Amino acid sequence: MNNDTIFALSSAPGKSGVAVIRISGNDLLKLFKRVINNPARAAGSKLPRQFRGRVIPRHAYFTNLTDDKGELIDQCIAIYFNAPYSFTGEDIIEIHSHGSPAVINKIFDFLRGFGARIAERGEFSRRAFYNNKMDLTDVDGLIALLDAQTDKQRQNALRSLTGHDSKIYNDWRNQMIEISAYSAAILDYDSDDLPKNIDKKILTQTKKLLDEIKSSVSGFRASRAIQNGFNIVLVGKTNVGKSSIFNKLIGSNRAIVSDIAGTTRDVVSTQLDIDGYLINLSDTAGIRKSRNKIEKIGIEKTYTEIENADLIIHVYNEVPKKIIDNEITVINKSDLLKNKTNKKVIYTSVKKDIGFDRLLKAIKQKMHDLFGNGESKITINERTYELLNETIIELENAIKKYNGNYDIFAEHVRRASDNIGKILGIITTNEIADMTFSRLCLGK
Repeated sequence: MNNDTIFALSSAPGKSGVAVIRISGNDLLKLFKRVINNPARAAGSKLPRQFRGRVIPRHAYFTNLTDDKGELIDQCIAIYFNAPYSFTGEDIIEIHSHGSPAVINKIFDFLRGFGARIAERGEFSRRAFYNNKMDLTDVDGLIALLDAQTDKQRQNALRSLTGHDSKIYNDWRNQMIEISAYSAAILDYDSDDLPKNIDKKILTQTKKLLDEIKSSVSGFRASRAIQNGFNIVLVGKTNVGKSSIFNKLIGSNRAIVSDIAGTTRDVVSTQLDIDGYLINLSDTAGIRKSRNKIEKIGIEKTYTEIENADLIIHVYNEVPKKIIDNEITVINKSDLLKNKTNKKVIYTSVKKDIGFDRLLKAIKQKMHDLFGNGESKITINERTYELLNETIIELENAIKKYNGNYDIFAEHVRRASDNIGKILGIITTNEIADMTFSRLCLGK
């Protein structure tokens, strides 16, 4: 990591009432004093009271920011965060200016004059990581929070960002290091110097850890759906009214509706917020045999959507012979039917506005069945999912190959702890040795 002074616009780009420019580097007190003090002030004139004496960290200073010629750049609020009590662990300055592009660019030029450079993507967070202000799970949480579109995404992201997941990962890792340390100690020390039945205890502890991690990984599908959206797909034959139902659910005419069969030839998708969860709702081409090349491509896309779906809403115009339990079966144009007694299906009519309250209730129930019962206690993304599966394999191998061979057992558990270390971004080679001496207190 370099020691450059970096800066970037932390607020949204474009025209705004207020823009926040963040600067990070080593020893920025001199720069901050320059920000709040006009060097072109007439000789002998007194500084305003707020600028006299020492700079107070985390104190908002109102200042007329000027260039070296004394020309006013903007009226700003400036705040100094002294190291290590800042986001990056370095000195940080925040300048709150008016949010016009002209003002922002002028302030950028001012900062370049002090040798600062524009920050790279994620460089503030990278410095926070290297200065031990964040671990990789915190960074994952920050990324998720910035991308959050629904309240549930916000909640999950904040849980990661504020250290909830880090605490669990660190607990797992510390247990694994302890197990490896005891396993190594069993080979090197007399049984009288070790806790009673330590061999049985570490095996039991390893099995418990394995079960706990497996339980968390089983919630990956729900965790992924919260982060990326719950995929709902409308499928069915041509001309059953899928597009009409799609338009009804989203409250606008996004999909073309026609009496001509095969009108929808591509996937039409939109996002909804239902009960705080992000929903990816897709209308698809009707399934039928077709010689039309374009329609055949649309039907192929329909099957792809079905494969990626968390929930399928299967639309018919009459009750099918077989109803699939994990789908929602909808009988549309039900105003034309006389017999509507099947309780396993939902009868709808876009024309008569019938059945959509029940359909929405069924969608919510399917969502909560996934999220409520399957959600992991930690937020799992693709990166952590892969490393957790590798951790599971190592712990399973440790238990499988146990049989009194503590060298092999310890090695597999150590590898498992390294995988958790990769999740956190913490890998140090001497920890197991350190644990042997500090935790076991073997000074003989």
